[in-house]
Amino acid sequence: MATSRDTHDQDPMDREEEQEDATETSPLLPPSDPPTAPDQSQPHRERSAESLLRRTLSDSSTSSPKKHKSWRQRWPSLLALAVLCLVVVLIMVFAFFAPNIVEQYAKEAAVFTPRSLSVDEFTGSGVRARVQGDFTLDARRVHKKAVRDLGRFGTWVARYAESGESEVEISLPEYGNVVLGTAKVPKVVVDLRNGHTTAVDVLAQVEPGQKEGLRRVAGDWVEGRLGRMRVLGKASVPVKSGIFGFGTQKLREEVVFEEGDVPAVPEYDIRKINVHEAEGDEEGMEADVRLSAMNDYPIDFEVPGLGFEVLVDGCVDSDPYIHVANAKTDETHVRPKREVELDVTGMVRKLPDVLTQDCPDSDKSPLDTLLGNYMRGKENTIYVRGSKSPSKDTPSWITELIRDIVVPVPLPGKSMGHLIRNFTLADTHFSLPDPFADPDAPESQPRISAKVQALVALPEEMNFNISANRVRADADVYYKHKKLGNLDLHRWQPANSTRVEGTKKEGPGLMVESIVDKAPLNITDNDVFADVIQDMVFGDKGVVMQIKADVDVEVETALGEFKVRRIPAEGEVPVKPISSSPSPPSHGAPSNSTSNDTVSIGGALNPKIVDLHILSTTPSSLTLTALLNLTNPTPYTATIPYLDLHIMKNNSLLANATLRDTTIVPGNNSNILVEATYDPLTLGGEEGKKVGREMLSQYISGWNTTVTIKMHEGSIPTLPGWGKVLGRFGAEVRAPRLGVPHHGSSSPGDGDEEDDGKMHFISDATMHLLTSTATFTLLSPLRHSTLIIENLDATAYYHGDSVGHIQYSIPFAVPPVDSEGNGVQSPRLPVEWSLGSVGYEAVKNALGGTLKLGARAEVGVRLGEWREGVWFEGGGIGARVRL
Repeated sequence: MATSRDTHDQDPMDREEEQEDATETSPLLPPSDPPTAPDQSQPHRERSAESLLRRTLSDSSTSSPKKHKSWRQRWPSLLALAVLCLVVVLIMVFAFFAPNIVEQYAKEAAVFTPRSLSVDEFTGSGVRARVQGDFTLDARRVHKKAVRDLGRFGTWVARYAESGESEVEISLPEYGNVVLGTAKVPKVVVDLRNGHTTAVDVLAQVEPGQKEGLRRVAGDWVEGRLGRMRVLGKASVPVKSGIFGFGTQKLREEVVFEEGDVPAVPEYDIRKINVHEAEGDEEGMEADVRLSAMNDYPIDFEVPGLGFEVLVDGCVDSDPYIHVANAKTDETHVRPKREVELDVTGMVRKLPDVLTQDCPDSDKSPLDTLLGNYMRGKENTIYVRGSKSPSKDTPSWITELIRDIVVPVPLPGKSMGHLIRNFTLADTHFSLPDPFADPDAPESQPRISAKVQALVALPEEMNFNISANRVRADADVYYKHKKLGNLDLHRWQPANSTRVEGTKKEGPGLMVESIVDKAPLNITDNDVFADVIQDMVFGDKGVVMQIKADVDVEVETALGEFKVRRIPAEGEVPVKPISSSPSPPSHGAPSNSTSNDTVSIGGALNPKIVDLHILSTTPSSLTLTALLNLTNPTPYTATIPYLDLHIMKNNSLLANATLRDTTIVPGNNSNILVEATYDPLTLGGEEGKKVGREMLSQYISGWNTTVTIKMHEGSIPTLPGWGKVLGRFGAEVRAPRLGVPHHGSSSPGDGDEEDDGKMHFISDATMHLLTSTATFTLLSPLRHSTLIIENLDATAYYHGDSVGHIQYSIPFAVPPVDSEGNGVQSPRLPVEWSLGSVGYEAVKNALGGTLKLGARAEVGVRLGEWREGVWFEGGGIGARVRL
């Protein structure tokens, strides 16, 4: 069926001919070869318009009179000639397929502007397609003036042309002349006059050609292999104009599509994805996907519901595709020059084993590769193959045609970015290396045990239950974008998870918790490690370390349990600084640290020795053990199999301290066993011995004495690099208190300060005026050993004025304090009074009462074989005055 509608535009014969170029050409009748090179391959036309024209012209020539006749005698002949010429023109008009001038005019002047191409109906054998457009002959498009003028005249005379019902066959020579399809076209009537527009409306029956050939062509098209392509069209068209019939014209036209002219597979956007568990009694997962693509062509049709199989690559290219899901589409309306939205529903009932199994000679499965690329933002390729349609209205020929066509579909990746929104380590436990472990054993590295809590961001499209049963990872640790080392979490660790619903600012997440047990931490860059320690110890904001990991997760969903490997994860682990406070004023004691890499943490640790044993002595050294109480201000726990430390004062090495099999927990830690060797002469030379004497003197005088603790290369035998790096820094620690606190002031020289609650070597004194002697109650800092005072040279003061002087060289013992904290009474020591002084007068005035005195003394002490001379300064000593 075809209809046409004629509209007339002004057609002056003298229209300007300068506008000869056009932008769009669609000739009504296909061109043939020029008359100088006829196509021998074309079939013989049933009626040759060319021969008819020549015979007519020949007859016209021979019928012309050769002699001059009168007008009355010639007019019949002239009229006959005019009629014959008119017939020739009409033949020229309607015989467009003959190689003549009119054919050339038609080729250049014909313009067909398609308005709509639609599919009215899908039939059991093909489609019923409707083509609507406007046909016009535009003489301005003809380049040669002679052809233009003659063509305009001929078509003006003929006015209309009509083609009868015909059949068109389209084939591809490069594909063995495979037939793409055939179309049955009804008759068409068009206006041939220049500038007149005919509205064409054709309803044609189109049937597909050979299905195997079509599949081959479609496969090359979707894979971009078509390149240059020839399309051959053949038709038999009956032509007439009015009462004149011109027989059936055999048409043959070839069109060459250069590479790039063939339309590509349209680009599409994924508007929405919603993955959820199957509804009703169905088992598995469903995915609702909405796609959009632009239809750039004037084509309008309804696409019936179709079915597809979704495939993915196997381990290697030669492996068959893995069928993972089925998909279906509903009926979709495609409108011309409009965006098309397509709703696709996919169903995955169960993941095939071949998808989750490791590939040969690899520890990755096809699923690992697919998910890994997706989460790293890389493009994957999935494949869609036609299958049985879920709709009964879909013709079988469509299903058969698309059944073996595989279309690769690029699936863009989605860089997960901050996949882990929150990453924390709770109940952290650090284990230092075991010095006796094999160098290749995990115990030879520091280890971390902790509760790992990670809030994993979930795509909003995931609306189904998912849980993590086990996790493992290979994590690299960075600080300030420099790699510090790696955390070995290759062993599977049990995990549990809880879904966290999204908010307006953040999407949903999965809170995963797992207990990491003794994971080795391998430090690969000691310089970065030094930066971390420096910022932790000396900074006030702590440090933030970055973790980049490939995580393996064993998950459970409606599809069952399976492992997802090498999921990229990044997170930040903030580490609190080591709490510190400045050393309190030391009552005039100079600062004992000259290093800029030393921090005072004595106030935070609050160390206190509750027991001390002298194991052995030499003339210059003491070997001892001590039970130490301290406070761990950090939230971390540490296990110390072995650790050797240097104890320094003013950059002089005084002693070594060793901890073995010790665990430090947050908060209070009691009875930590420490072994130490005090040997300043051997370790620090004469300068060390001098510094050691000053330190002991300040200590027994009750000053806020501090020492610097440093690591060294031998601190951790299996990690000398650690010790060397950490040896750059020192921790300034206040010396632990010994004995029972005494209520008195600690400022030397003054006798009336308030009690300071600190331990003093001299608890109280008694002055005997008549005998000029004095006795002292002494508090020994030792609990299990007796200290010998070999000599004493002391002066007592009252508000800075001398009271008296004691010089005594007979050794006497100072045993440990008793269970109630009471000290020992010294022998009566002779006193040489400072007669006439303000201090002595104050003592006399206090007869029968008490007053507070200060004292300065040089004391020689001995402990076993060890001897040392120290000084003592004390204040607030309560002195009773007796006759």
